[in-house]
Amino acid sequence: MASEELQKDLEEVKVLLEKATRKRVCDALMAEKSKIETEIKNKMQQKSQKKAELLDNEKPAAVVAPITTGYKVKSSNYGWDQSDKFVKIYITLSGVHQVPTENVQVHFTERSFDLLVKNLNGKSYSMIVNNLLKPISVEGSSKKVKTDTVLILCRKKVKNTRWDYLTQLEKECKEKEKPSYDTETDSSEGLMNVLKKIYEDGDDDLKRTIDKAWVESREKQSKGDTEF
Repeated sequence: MASEELQKDLEEVKVLLEKATRKRVCDALMAEKSKIETEIKNKMQQKSQKKAELLDNEKPAAVVAPITTGYKVKSSNYGWDQSDKFVKIYITLSGVHQVPTENVQVHFTERSFDLLVKNLNGKSYSMIVNNLLKPISVEGSSKKVKTDTVLILCRKKVKNTRWDYLTQLEKECKEKEKPSYDTETDSSEGLMNVLKKIYEDGDDDLKRTIDKAWVESREKQSKGDTEF
């Protein structure tokens, strides 16, 4: 995969560094070595971050259903829009304006909210939205009960920022539909370009040294591949 290819590039640069004697060549190879090591480190961090996000996203992004047994209210019974200061979520629940105010409760965190409506037509309903796209202000967020509707007002932590999606999961699902580009080729081409320039600028002795190191590196890799 990409990380494995980068590791092979790194090993090859190390072999060339052992053979190089010119300061300019050593400096160029050291710079390339540092660049590849940074790319490997970044890819490892990205892999760990994606794994953590994947675990978070296993939680349902939005669930609207009665707590007690009975028919289920589909999550399509809500919609949302936004202003400069708020993200507004409209949850449709028939007759909700008729229940006591204390029966409609909302708990906010920086990246989620949890709505609980108690004893509505003999049932209790909850709606949980996890992994909001951006942080919200817990203190500045609130709810309003209107005819057959609960309005959740999530105050943006940073106002005048646009939310293209309600949750992080929605964003990731959309981005998966976009074509991805493989950066592996760019990295390998970058290394080849550095080595090519060093080779072209060098004298005959340097070219022979690079040729020899290149052959030895390939032989070393070939032996390593047959061991597994």
